[in-house]
Amino acid sequence: MVDVAAKQATHRIAVAQGRIEMLPSTLALITSGTAKKGDVLGIARIAGIHGAKRTSDLIPLCHPIALTRVAMAFEVVQASDGLPAHVQCSATAETVGPTGVEMEALTAVQVALLTIYDMCKAVDRGMTITDVKLLEKHGGKSGSFVAGA
Repeated sequence: MVDVAAKQATHRIAVAQGRIEMLPSTLALITSGTAKKGDVLGIARIAGIHGAKRTSDLIPLCHPIALTRVAMAFEVVQASDGLPAHVQCSATAETVGPTGVEMEALTAVQVALLTIYDMCKAVDRGMTITDVKLLEKHGGKSGSFVAGA
């Protein structure tokens, strides 16, 4: 692990996003709340938060971080203009500490999307998780990063 003992504790925030593409009929199950395993987005929200909290258990050499906030957001997007039906997921992770929370935000997105896959795989094994990326991060010595800026 990298030694962060000499780093100043600052407010740090990271935002990540990704999406899972699926059949329109699968998206209809999610939005109607009739998936056999239950409330897909509600359970994915809890899974994402749990994933962020467990990041250091999953990623070798990742520091355990005392998170002060993890927020999950989902956007349901119907198929249109050549884009497949999908659920867009974003995660915001925050802490006050000597190291950033990018990995926690990225892990939260991945775990939430994997949960959606798990809950819907019986009806749509062709779902695709894609475009997982860091959108922005703030705090620390390196300052801010905003994708595309």
